Amino acid sequence: MLLVVVIWGCNFSVSKWALRQFPPLGFTALRFVGASVLLLAALWWREGRLLPPAGGMLRLTALGVVGNSIYQVCFIVGLSLTTASNSALVLASMPALVAGLGAALGIERLTRDGVRGLALASVGVVLVVAARGVSLQPGNYGGDALTLAAVVCWAAFTLGVRRLDLAMSPLAITTWTMVLGTPLLLAAGLPSLLGMQWSAISTLGWAGLAYSSVMSLVVAYLLWNASVRAIGSNRTAVYACITPLVAMASAMAILGERPSPIQLAGAAAIIVGVILSQRR
Repeated sequence: MLLVVVIWGCNFSVSKWALRQFPPLGFTALRFVGASVLLLAALWWREGRLLPPAGGMLRLTALGVVGNSIYQVCFIVGLSLTTASNSALVLASMPALVAGLGAALGIERLTRDGVRGLALASVGVVLVVAARGVSLQPGNYGGDALTLAAVVCWAAFTLGVRRLDLAMSPLAITTWTMVLGTPLLLAAGLPSLLGMQWSAISTLGWAGLAYSSVMSLVVAYLLWNASVRAIGSNRTAVYACITPLVAMASAMAILGERPSPIQLAGAAAIIVGVILSQRR
């Protein structure tokens, strides 16, 4: 999970740069088509079969549409309508939402250390993100609402993977939820792809697309789903609190930014909170 947050933390900068050359929905469609092809090839190579277990297609389709199609559209459109800081702050609610929904549905039990760690890490995220400047302008409300809808979708996806009772490996779950969620994303991105000037895409633009597809989708999704199946949704989701730290470190290394004392305090709270939440 530490590798996942490093991948996703760096993906913010990589994707932001690549989106200078790709339209957002078209970029997302290309990412998921490429990731789907790679995952199908990996599944065939590792397990020698492509078909999911009998009776599982409907549940896998629901997970794919909620966790990939709807989530990605809400996130990308929401990000375009609000600030990056607002978006990051709303996304920080995901671990708490996963824990709360999981407890309400009886999927996982909240431990005392888990609650304390989650609360501490969430406060840390608020400090890190708020120090960068949160905007409460009315014009951002639509984007914030769409980002919150994306968080709800990802929480539902995570809990759905946790309680999926099919005899499937994390690789098979990741492959089929992504493949089944891709057609709607391709339909949404196809108009912008048809109008693109493909010759204008630079080598670095293609490299950004490759990173965002292979690392952020294939590798990170595989690790996320494997972690959910192995240690549970709550202990997995809390690691998402570390993502803003990676983004902050990337900005220091690439852009020369320096964290404020408030951000450093928030970073310490996140680290302690995540460690505390992992205690049994």
